[in-house]
Amino acid sequence: MLVICVFISTKINYSYKSIKSYIVNNESFFSQNEKKHYLCINHLIISGMTKITSERVLSIFSELNQIPRPSHHEERVADYLCQFAQRLQLDYERDPENCVVIRKPATPGYEASEPIVLLNHMDMVCVGMSDPLNDPIVAYVEDGWMKARGTSLGADNGIGLSMALAVLESDCIAHPALEVITTTNEEDGMSGAAQLSKDFLQGRKVINLDSEDYDTITTGAAGACLQFHRLPMQLEQSPIGQWAWYSIRFEGGLGGHSGVDINKGRCSAVVAVKTFLQNIGKVCEYRIANIQVGEANASIASTANLTICVPTTEAIVEQEKFINEWMHQEYPADANMHCTLLSCDPQDKVISKETVDALLCALAKTPQGVVKMSEVMQDTVETSNNIGRIVTESDHLFVSTHTRSFIDAVMEQLSKDIAANFATIGATSETIMSAPAWQEDQHSPFLQLTSDTFLDVLGWRPRMVAMHFVLEAGFFVQHYPGIQMASIGPRIVEPHSASERVEMKTIDDIWQVLLELLKRLK
Repeated sequence: MLVICVFISTKINYSYKSIKSYIVNNESFFSQNEKKHYLCINHLIISGMTKITSERVLSIFSELNQIPRPSHHEERVADYLCQFAQRLQLDYERDPENCVVIRKPATPGYEASEPIVLLNHMDMVCVGMSDPLNDPIVAYVEDGWMKARGTSLGADNGIGLSMALAVLESDCIAHPALEVITTTNEEDGMSGAAQLSKDFLQGRKVINLDSEDYDTITTGAAGACLQFHRLPMQLEQSPIGQWAWYSIRFEGGLGGHSGVDINKGRCSAVVAVKTFLQNIGKVCEYRIANIQVGEANASIASTANLTICVPTTEAIVEQEKFINEWMHQEYPADANMHCTLLSCDPQDKVISKETVDALLCALAKTPQGVVKMSEVMQDTVETSNNIGRIVTESDHLFVSTHTRSFIDAVMEQLSKDIAANFATIGATSETIMSAPAWQEDQHSPFLQLTSDTFLDVLGWRPRMVAMHFVLEAGFFVQHYPGIQMASIGPRIVEPHSASERVEMKTIDDIWQVLLELLKRLK
């Protein structure tokens, strides 16, 4: 058969698609087993001329984007992964948190090699979706970038997951035994990784495909503490008389990832709302019936909507003008953030002045943004805090805070200080997630091999850096002693926002690096 493969490959100009078409058109000449091995051999024959492209990666990503997958609601994508494994007749396991691991045996010649883990998470931050439990993502490509129409794209971490699944599906990629693990709730608590059983994985070398910096091997990540604060809310009758009612809307902000984008000069809607209320309170009374700030706990708030009433129209019109000028002066990098004033219907109930004043007091004492830059890692945020959401619930005001630091003790103390701050106004605080920081040995043979692979495949050596986002690596180090991790991925810009996009060329580049790295891990 090898002779025939070489002959046909030569006759049809080394085109794999043409070879496949030839087999389909001459199906009677080939058994099923011959077809499978024939195509694989031709891949090997023409490997120097035709790469295994990332076309199937993009196809799988399109399939994933038809499956709604916000954090805490990953059942349907977990079903998809299990069905994917069943179709390929691969061993798989699904735990009570809906984390899924799919195991694939080593290819011939790699049986004695150490197993390799491919790590991703299946949830995404859903921004801009009116119904995130049902709405599919409409993606399109423009000027070399893939984007989504009006919503977040889900490239974080859908592209990495699609790569891992494409490796599982292919019979033409050389690799050691694989464990492809996909976790749940990575974006809003990391409960999936935190509760993994000790025997869920056997491999100790992990290629983490959840990275957004194309020219970087991420070798460390900040620890993080996500807290929910609940302030009891007193309601009272709305003022009577000639009070004017308005909907105050903040929109157009860049928002973004509350870790990697925290030092980019973006206007948090939390800060804008706090400043607006503090200033209008200096010139007139006001009452608030409803507060909705922010889109996700892990995002910089880019939108807000307040229902408010005032005794004088002139004062609130002046404040609209003031806050727009203030935002443009303070946040020139976020020029599209703006405030709009719209008349609205009166409401029967408003939040008591005491409750609103208590909230503003807590917000004034809670850090928003960078707390400290690192003294040892150039241009890297060491410690930060982000207020993600403020929402009117039935009987309380809900506030979420996301505290990050490369120093676990600093993160823990700042989180305690924030909780103590909310306690002084009568609020309760709940720790939803506390993830440890992680730092890899940049001189380890595994990371050096990864770096060398970039150099040989792409012609340049990536940086090795620790990033101010949170990865599940800290939990994996706790659960599986001796584990090593290299985090790589395509260039993803503005994750956790409606402006999220991924550069197409970098998808194929990282795909080629991944294939070569798997080949070298023999």
